[in-house]
Amino acid sequence: MSLPSAFSYRQGILHCQDVDLRRLAEEVSTPCYVYDEASIMDGFGRLRDAFAGAEATLFYAVKANSNLAVLNLLRRQGSGFDIVSGGELQRVLHVGGDPKKVIFSGVGKTRPELEMALQTGLFSIHVESIPELELIGQLARQRGERARISFRFNPDVDAQTHPYIATGLRRHKFGLDVSRVSEVFRSLEGHPELEVVGLGSHIGSQIFDMQPFIESFRRMKALAGRFKQQGFKVSHLDLGGGLGVPYEPMQARPQLDRYADVLARERGDYKIVLEPGRCLVAEAGALLTRVIYHKVNNDKHFVVVDGAMNDLLRPALYQAYHEIVPVAEAPGEIVADVVGPVCETGDFLARDRLVADYQRGDLAAVLHAGAYGFCLSSNYNSRPRVAEVMVRGKDWEVIRRRESFQDLIRGEAPL
Repeated sequence: MSLPSAFSYRQGILHCQDVDLRRLAEEVSTPCYVYDEASIMDGFGRLRDAFAGAEATLFYAVKANSNLAVLNLLRRQGSGFDIVSGGELQRVLHVGGDPKKVIFSGVGKTRPELEMALQTGLFSIHVESIPELELIGQLARQRGERARISFRFNPDVDAQTHPYIATGLRRHKFGLDVSRVSEVFRSLEGHPELEVVGLGSHIGSQIFDMQPFIESFRRMKALAGRFKQQGFKVSHLDLGGGLGVPYEPMQARPQLDRYADVLARERGDYKIVLEPGRCLVAEAGALLTRVIYHKVNNDKHFVVVDGAMNDLLRPALYQAYHEIVPVAEAPGEIVADVVGPVCETGDFLARDRLVADYQRGDLAAVLHAGAYGFCLSSNYNSRPRVAEVMVRGKDWEVIRRRESFQDLIRGEAPL
């Protein structure tokens, strides 16, 4: 068993910092997400310090966990924000985020979203296609202003990660192919209202080997040189996020020193931008869930819990591993599937896993659930979305209440 630093057993009961998770579950009910404030702040500080030599600026990837409390916490730490939708922009602005510390990424920004971005005045809008460049130019011209843009290029670097979270190869939908840079130059000739301030790439997530990051950086720097030769004042290189998180026991952490050293030595006069998401919040969170039944079919054990794929989609979507531990330590282990109540065979949190011999009413914690947990949740099977709780030392606060039936049907009307 490998516990993130925020979680520990005290007299046989799992705690998040000084909070007894058994008592928290009794008060808030289950399922619910629990996050540790100190872990998020510590993670941000460690990453900032690791890349201090490269003078890197951190823009938190909002899609990893977009709860307002999380965003406000990171804003107070000095983080910028990487957004991929108008809704995420509104969340950042709602907590007092500085628009000039926001990068708008995403392959399919709509006209209303781009109008909102131009009106707000962001640090940069990532351009991912020639048609998008043309639309931004048109909108900026109509407003009579210059728009700060950067280009996301696809460096064709294989990150050796799960195919659903790999984004850096030519066959992926993200970014512009480097071979089209001449076409970009021609398109820019007709758009004096566009100010090119940076180049960027993002090659994927859950990457532990630093070499793909380094290769992508070097390709972006070489490409920036071509832009400068054309007279564009590229000031920053956005290297995206994707640093791996050790979900599985004994999995080693990424060795950041080599990556940071290369950036510090080779960046020249370019500013470095990083977009961490998962690595700041994943280990800070857990999904608390209660056992409904322990079912046996032909010697096959199923631990049926009240948390389901609509609450935590990652295992069903990515076949992702999450450590599952008992909230109250107990002797005995079994090999079982940990499954939810949703009417899908794909509704599982673990398969053929050695877990505690859970019985009806027991509590379990699904660890490393602070990233891509609640933000991927849904109301499938008409299940209300769960509560979110932030732990602060010995205190805790509900930062999103559990949905009610009225929340579930809001906006609907019978014919």
